[in-house]
Amino acid sequence: MAAYLIRRLLLMVPTILGILLVAFVVVQFAPGGPVEQVIAKLSGADTGATSRISGSPGGDFGARGMTQGGSQGDINSKYRGAQGLDPEFIKSLEKQFGFDKPAYERFFLMLWNYARFDFGKSYFRDVSVLQLIKEKLPVSISLGIWMTLLTYLISIPLGIRKAVEDGSRFDVWTSGVVIVGYAIPGFLFAILLIIVFAGGSFFDWFPLRGLFSDNWDQLAWWQKIGDYFWHLVLPIVSMALSAFATMTLLTKNSFLDEIRKQYVLTARAKGCTRTQVLYGHVFRNAMLIVIAGFPGAFVHAFFTGSLLIETIFSLDGLGLLGFESVLNRDYPVVFATLYIFSLLGLVVNLISDLTYTWVDPRIDFETREV
Repeated sequence: MAAYLIRRLLLMVPTILGILLVAFVVVQFAPGGPVEQVIAKLSGADTGATSRISGSPGGDFGARGMTQGGSQGDINSKYRGAQGLDPEFIKSLEKQFGFDKPAYERFFLMLWNYARFDFGKSYFRDVSVLQLIKEKLPVSISLGIWMTLLTYLISIPLGIRKAVEDGSRFDVWTSGVVIVGYAIPGFLFAILLIIVFAGGSFFDWFPLRGLFSDNWDQLAWWQKIGDYFWHLVLPIVSMALSAFATMTLLTKNSFLDEIRKQYVLTARAKGCTRTQVLYGHVFRNAMLIVIAGFPGAFVHAFFTGSLLIETIFSLDGLGLLGFESVLNRDYPVVFATLYIFSLLGLVVNLISDLTYTWVDPRIDFETREV
């Protein structure tokens, strides 16, 4: 196992390098970089995403960036809308954003900094990238952990019962509910919940926005816990809908496949009860495929799956931060979140493989190639 762990850890290095290299190359050809964002702001052609960013460096140079006429030089032709701006001003912007260096030098400098977990500062927010991530992390942690926990606590027992009672009335009507739940987009279900339960047209039982109430600091500790979960109910239910359906059907099909195998018939013939067969023999084998899907489900719930839900419920988390950073070409935030998310995904996958051996000791990763 030690040799397998070392190989997996070593393979993380070229994987991360490949991800960052591909993203970096794509960014070099993507129009509308940070320099263009500032130029657009100065020329009055600012995009909606950029206009939401406060503290744009364009304001620091705006007064001295405009020229009184004359030749602008070749540097102005590099950027759309740069006519009328002082070439020296454009050069100062390039230096501020680090674009005065060759692409390969910028890439290797980024790798060196990331190896030391130095992610620099945001282009358009006067704060470090780590501080930004730290501010948004509580929202994403809340959504990801509780959604995954709720999904597994409900889906696994329900999937097991559906497998045991396959073809029964219970299995039929729960399958209908699961399929309908899977077919409804999470964001659409979130809007429905707001209309029904958040003061839209019927009941006003749950808050519409945020993770805490305005009087959070004045609440007792037990009131803070209740207020926290009160705000999480609608977002978590919205996110868990499709994941709940997927996990339930995955669990049922996995258990059905194992129940029909010969060793189950042998265990029953020896006089084992249904509970002993299910949880003493079938459970360990059937849960392997469920465990295999955990890393993807966790990462999806933690980050990418929360974007629309964060927007609808006004939750300022990592999903919204990454989306706005891409729109605004805030490259330090984009690459830092990509690096952190990729690293986390690789680590979670490794943990999943180790969990395999805990669930079923017969699995030996030393006997196969990575």
